[in-house]
Amino acid sequence: MNDIEALQPADFPDVDGPRTMTAAQARFLSWTADVLIYTVVLNLFAQYAPGVIAESFSISLATALLLKLLLDATLWLKRQIRVSFGSRDGARWTLLMLAAIWAVLFASKFVIIEATALVFGDSVQLGGFFGIVVLILAMMAARQAMGLIYHRVLGPA
Repeated sequence: MNDIEALQPADFPDVDGPRTMTAAQARFLSWTADVLIYTVVLNLFAQYAPGVIAESFSISLATALLLKLLLDATLWLKRQIRVSFGSRDGARWTLLMLAAIWAVLFASKFVIIEATALVFGDSVQLGGFFGIVVLILAMMAARQAMGLIYHRVLGPA
């Protein structure tokens, strides 16, 4: 057993009591984790899916960062639609809200394709519309899985 394996949590006492995290620190940690998770998923797709190409690790890391920015923008827009339609009652407004959300989610895939082509050119290919849908679903699933593992390991806050 080496020195690192021998370290236990008791070796790092909280001198000042329990530590809290600021909102900025939590956002930084979340973004860092998401970009790293997205990078792993993107590289797995690049290795095993013929339609996904990332010429280098650096390019895939930058692509993961771009995808994080675009996915967060899409989710922000989806929340804004819910807020704007949320105060209205009736099936008609609910249907309009769902149609608007669907349109944003659908159009976002084309935005991702074009933004990736604009920024990276031929260095990155994400497999077209359906390839992007599968890639994004895999990224979201991996993110959720890591969140579940994190909360299982640490237990309730």
